[in-house]
Amino acid sequence: MIANYQEPSFELFSIAHLTAIVGLGLSILLLYLFRKGPPASAKVERLVALSLLLMEVFYHVWMISTSRWMASQSLPLELCSISLIVVILLLWTGKKQLIDFVFFAGIGGALQAMATPVLDIGFPHFRYFHFFYIHISIILTALYFTWMKGYRPTFKGMMKTMLALNLLLPIIMAVNALTQGNYMFLREKPLNGSLLDFLGPYPWYILSLEGVALIIFICLWLLFREWRHSECN
Repeated sequence: MIANYQEPSFELFSIAHLTAIVGLGLSILLLYLFRKGPPASAKVERLVALSLLLMEVFYHVWMISTSRWMASQSLPLELCSISLIVVILLLWTGKKQLIDFVFFAGIGGALQAMATPVLDIGFPHFRYFHFFYIHISIILTALYFTWMKGYRPTFKGMMKTMLALNLLLPIIMAVNALTQGNYMFLREKPLNGSLLDFLGPYPWYILSLEGVALIIFICLWLLFREWRHSECN
């Protein structure tokens, strides 16, 4: 029975994919409706951080146990993987210096991942729940700190995030060259299609992606900056 087991495949905009998107939408709506309530305690925030850490650890254990773990694909060097690390640190420590990256890079990257997931295994496999739990949590954490903890995105914070991403690029490129990997899709576009398909051929889509990231960040800044009454420094 085990030998004949076939992992369920993931299909773009299938019922499983749309269910995850609807789940994200409903979660955002609930968070917004309760935005005037008291924020969660530090203990609850740390429990969420621990759940994210354990989910990621289980993911790597699963990859190792199924001979999927490879230095060219499995290091936490994708934008959402980096955002996840920052989210865990933010929830655990509450350090305001981490919020800008989570808000701009986290929301921007996770929304793109939700729309066009680079995922080959679908529901009800663990990998399906891992992927969407991680990405939904990144978005909700950013909005939680915005709506319930008084964070207001700033132009300075947006530019700091852009600078951080550009400082990461040569590091990621070096790792890609050493491992023959494709972290952050800096060597080629994903094979199953993504928003990068609209940004031109390699390597020009990397420059286009810089512009798209800046536009997304500006939209997020304009959309949320006037909604809060106090600014976190």
